[in-house]
Amino acid sequence: MNESLRCWSNIPFITMPLSRTHGKSFAHRSELRHAKRIVVKLGSAVVTRGDECGLALGRLASIVEQVSMLQNQGREMMIVTSGAVAFGKQRLRHEILLSQSVRQALHSGQNQLKDMAIPVLEARACAAAGQSGLMALYEAMFTQYSICAAQILVTNLDFHDEQKRRNLNGTLHELLRMNIVPIINTNDAVVPPPEPNSDLQGVNVISVKDNDSLAARLAVEMKTDLLIVLSDVEGLFDSPPGSDDAKLIDIFYPGDQQSVTFGTKSRVGMGGMEAKVKAALWALQGGTSVVIANGTYPKISGHVITDIVEGKKVGTFFSEVKPAGPTVEQQGEMARAGGRALAALQPEQRAEIIYHLADLLTDQREEILSANKKDLEEAERRLALPLMKRLSLSTSKLNSLAIGLRQIAASSQESVGRVIRRTRIAKDLELEQVTVPIGVLLVIFESRPDCLPQVSALAIASGNGLLLKGGKEAAHSNQILHHLTQEALSIHGVKDAVQLVNTREEVEDLCHLDKLIDLIIPRGSSQLVRDIQKAAKGIPVMGHSEGICHVYVDTEASVEKVTRIVRDSKCEYPAACNALETLLIHRDLLRTPLFDQIIDMLRVEQKSLWTGAFLKCCSLQRHAGH
Repeated sequence: MNESLRCWSNIPFITMPLSRTHGKSFAHRSELRHAKRIVVKLGSAVVTRGDECGLALGRLASIVEQVSMLQNQGREMMIVTSGAVAFGKQRLRHEILLSQSVRQALHSGQNQLKDMAIPVLEARACAAAGQSGLMALYEAMFTQYSICAAQILVTNLDFHDEQKRRNLNGTLHELLRMNIVPIINTNDAVVPPPEPNSDLQGVNVISVKDNDSLAARLAVEMKTDLLIVLSDVEGLFDSPPGSDDAKLIDIFYPGDQQSVTFGTKSRVGMGGMEAKVKAALWALQGGTSVVIANGTYPKISGHVITDIVEGKKVGTFFSEVKPAGPTVEQQGEMARAGGRALAALQPEQRAEIIYHLADLLTDQREEILSANKKDLEEAERRLALPLMKRLSLSTSKLNSLAIGLRQIAASSQESVGRVIRRTRIAKDLELEQVTVPIGVLLVIFESRPDCLPQVSALAIASGNGLLLKGGKEAAHSNQILHHLTQEALSIHGVKDAVQLVNTREEVEDLCHLDKLIDLIIPRGSSQLVRDIQKAAKGIPVMGHSEGICHVYVDTEASVEKVTRIVRDSKCEYPAACNALETLLIHRDLLRTPLFDQIIDMLRVEQKSLWTGAFLKCCSLQRHAGH
């Protein structure tokens, strides 16, 4: 940002706006989609090109497009922009070169012309030369979307003087009311020379000395819901970006500053990440949510603003609400470490864990059914009958689950370390193909809580770490079943191998964790599979296609088996995804006792709306003589 802003640092600004009433900031990323009033701060590194010789026009055009899109959705958008000094510097350098003596250039030669010294350009002059061009550019870009933009230049008096501060506040509110996008920058052409930095200290004060603090101040002053700070890095790292061990911080909480090592400031401007964090925390305390993200890298900045507003995992989100449990990244690391410990166990020990889990499903039956009852009561008004059937657990279901788990345990002896193929390459040299764990699996399932112990048992048998993401409609059931799974894992000290994702992570965000997850297995509708395959970034997805759930009754079919097969395929559990959908009967069987026997059986066994509709169709065909 502009050097001249340092002179603002020693002015005793008012600690908080007088009429702050819009409440606390959003606690979770998913809530950002409800943001009504948004400030977008563009740093110098975002506005200017990498060579610092002009504005990044393509990048600015993308930002204007996204801001316009949100504005046309009914949101109130404001932009705090840098770039006037950089733009003016480019223009003045060009003018200085052109004003050099042509005669001197001819006599000196082309090489000496390139080396011609350019005097140091004063920041205020650069700002005066660049501000009008910068604003003209914004106006031209917003006009393409039928949106009007208005320029507001501020100085220290606009915040230091109470009446000017109120005037500024009123002007901004009036512009927003008229659906105009205010573009705010400092009036660097008239500010005094820089003074030594004497930044105020304290939890409730901020001194406006750069565009980061200016954006934070305006965001709080205007009761803004969200402040998006665009920089030239992906967000806040725990150590300077570019170092080998630097790790992007997904969510930053107040009090975590001690865990961060700040690097140098931006390549242009005067703001650094430390200044951004301080401004972000001040805005957060004032009730404004903050996200720091990359606005320069094309693959990231293409839709960075709209992605943030949609609640996607972009940049660093500042939150005052620290979750009681671990983050999903921490859960992924725990699952990986637990999976490795699980794979190191003897096959008999893994089988013992699964046997113990099967026992717990029957021993803790009452607790499981009680939790499931809560889910059913909460979902009764929201879910259709087939989904309620899938959500429901019963004593018979739990008994069947326990039997299935014991079968998995009995056949799990050779899941890991089994030699599939052995080839002799040369004397004393053999090549073996051996089964090994995949790593960390992410299994996403809908509605069915019985999926959790089934998948857990398979992961335990194969020595894989497991992340589970179930539907929120089964939250209570999944919680108790996961607790029992970890209790079973604890008998051999591998409790962390199976993790249930309880945070408010979107499925699409989970699909981006390619450094933690080795395979994604969606278990649900074909639409769920397609969505996850589309969202997965660098992670293999084991999907499935739609099956054909038909039964065909031929003229030579066994009369004793037909009725039992049709009953089992449709009436035993009609909510199952592989329940009978179409019954095909040979035309020669129409108006025969066998046909009537099948229809009468279905009528007696009618247990769901699906069977009722199915019967109606069969009856119509019978009466029509088809």
